[in-house]
Amino acid sequence: MLKAVGLTLAGTLVPGIAAAGWAYWHLNGNIKSVDINSALGDDRPARALTTPSASASAAASASPRPSGALNILVLGSDSRSGKANQALGGGDSSGARSDTAMVVHIDAGRTRATVVSIPRDTLVTRPSCPLASGGSTAVAYGAMFNSAYSVGGPVCAVKTAESVTGVRMDHYIEIDFSGFAKLVDALGGVTVTTDEDIDDDDSHLHLKAGTHHLNGKQALALARTRHGIGDGSDLGRIGLQQNLVKALLERISTQNLLTDPAKLYEVADAVTDSLTTDTGLDSLTELMTLGKSLGGLEPADVRTVMMPVVTAPSDPNRVVAKEPAATTLWESLR
Repeated sequence: MLKAVGLTLAGTLVPGIAAAGWAYWHLNGNIKSVDINSALGDDRPARALTTPSASASAAASASPRPSGALNILVLGSDSRSGKANQALGGGDSSGARSDTAMVVHIDAGRTRATVVSIPRDTLVTRPSCPLASGGSTAVAYGAMFNSAYSVGGPVCAVKTAESVTGVRMDHYIEIDFSGFAKLVDALGGVTVTTDEDIDDDDSHLHLKAGTHHLNGKQALALARTRHGIGDGSDLGRIGLQQNLVKALLERISTQNLLTDPAKLYEVADAVTDSLTTDTGLDSLTELMTLGKSLGGLEPADVRTVMMPVVTAPSDPNRVVAKEPAATTLWESLR
């Protein structure tokens, strides 16, 4: 997804100066942001150490590779209110939830990435979080991980993720699920393979086991489905979501976006219109810089895993981090 953002935006200047100027203004205006650093202050895990590249002094490269690792909290926010979202399989509830949470770790050379999914049903200690309206939330013990977003938005989501993992989140990216559907459609669909039949009335998805080319509405239903697979828990859905991310990366890698300005703009508009970031990534320039640094990262270089969990002793429908495996995983990303 990060590569999609960067590569699509990197080409917005292709169709002439006047058109590109308007495109830049429009796409830049699509992006929403939250000043997470100011809200959280210094009471956070330390940043990853940044060391000079071994070849930095050997040559003055025009575009040297970044030398520090990055950890980015990526949330899929699932708003189910409004006609558009209800048409995409939403219910009658209002507001938004962080139904998908992934920590994306990009290594210092930008040659490998690890995507760690955190189950939304994980019970955690949710720290006190500052509120935009003033004051703060109370510490909550045994709270579901995704409750952080519900009570305190992106700021609380980041603080809770950092509390659980001990890892500094250098950036925050939130992708609205309805925008995700538009992105898939802009790319001409995505091809996925399922190992079992999916029959989920809640997400409105009914698929036989096998390979399918999905449109945006179907891909979103796949990302949402949980009751039609496995034991109906969030853990089965995470496997589908990770396969979907890989399939999306494969689809992007096969598109000649930079040679098709109209398609490029359609994809870039879909990406930015669904995007909320921290203030360090809230402009096209910053997103392009990140995207260009990921130019050598191929789908095969992306590893997807799930935070190790076990059934919660207090509730068979919830999970808790499995130790020491979870701590070992997070330590490898610091």
